[in-house]
Amino acid sequence: MGNFLAGRVVAVTGAGRGIGRAVALACAAEGARVVVNDHGVAIDGARPASEVAAAVVEEITSAGGRAVAVADDISTMAGGQRVVDTALAEYGRIDGAVCVAGILRERMLFNMSEEEWDPVLATHLKGTFTVFRAASAVMRRQGTGTLIGFTSGNHQGSVSQANYAAAKGGVISLVRSAALGLHKYGVTANAVAPVARTRMSANVPMELKEIGEPEDVAALVVYLLSERARAERITGQVYTVAGPKIAVWAQPRELRAAYAQGPWTPQRIADLLPGTVGTDPMPMLERLEEMARAAAATSRPNA
Repeated sequence: MGNFLAGRVVAVTGAGRGIGRAVALACAAEGARVVVNDHGVAIDGARPASEVAAAVVEEITSAGGRAVAVADDISTMAGGQRVVDTALAEYGRIDGAVCVAGILRERMLFNMSEEEWDPVLATHLKGTFTVFRAASAVMRRQGTGTLIGFTSGNHQGSVSQANYAAAKGGVISLVRSAALGLHKYGVTANAVAPVARTRMSANVPMELKEIGEPEDVAALVVYLLSERARAERITGQVYTVAGPKIAVWAQPRELRAAYAQGPWTPQRIADLLPGTVGTDPMPMLERLEEMARAAAATSRPNA
């Protein structure tokens, strides 16, 4: 076992499978005591079962680590609170909260139902909030701690996962808000946008050109939870890890501005905006257009 997280207590949601499991195992291997949370649902959020969380705890304890399972649904305030309360009851503190839990209900926006929208936002975004809310209150009193939310490159937008993309964009804003609001209390907050082979990535509607394994993501999370990252004042950041690649996303900022002499009118905007303020092209839209052109060329009969 390593000691990157020796003496620390880390809670990981969605830790029964995939990236969450890899994070929980990696934290334990680096000396952390781990709260393993997983409601044990299928990829669409159905059929909850607690066995997956218990199985990861067994893996950790069999390897000589310390862990406890919590099978609560973190999309509820009580569930998020119980994750943190369990850490306090078992280990007396909480140093890291890593929110990986998520589900998918894929549908085109014009066909998406409320039943397909609400549970995805509840699991990804509210589920991050409930744990962050409970953990940050404790970390504030401790004067130290780290929050890590899980987002996705799909926060740029998605063809058929508007619910998922909206939730992941919300996670980024939540993380940045946490970084700002908790900075003076010694608490950091960052987000990870992983690209790894999991049951969820298998449903991405576009080919993933760069992809790694859950263990690649876990290594980054361990670093972000460590004193090494805190010493570098890393907070409010969004990192992608995809196999051998680690990248940081830009902070939101204005690109260009224009000013009117007098009030704006639709005509004045039409005359001015295209040649001055302009647009910031969407990379994913450009990629979709390229794919459409390639498909059209392939289907065109030979001259």
